[in-house]
Amino acid sequence: MPVPTKEEIIEIVKEHLMDNLEDMDEAEFDPDKSMKDMGANSLDIVEVVSCTMRDLKVKVPRAELSKLENVTQLVDLLHATALQKEEAA
Repeated sequence: MPVPTKEEIIEIVKEHLMDNLEDMDEAEFDPDKSMKDMGANSLDIVEVVSCTMRDLKVKVPRAELSKLENVTQLVDLLHATALQKEEAA
């Protein structure tokens, strides 16, 4: 499976975020904001990140995740992790 592009990863994150936040409108999604700023609580965030990692078949250490400030940084980290996994395969 080829490594998904950052745009594809953003779409996956957005899909999971909207699934978890019932009152969120697609227009409110801004990758330069944190999920918290978009209305997600800590449980929502864990769910979104877990589902996204499962979809991408990657694992990111919790310590790395805690440093992230917005969705763009999450996407960059997931993309880099997927690339490393691909190279190691």
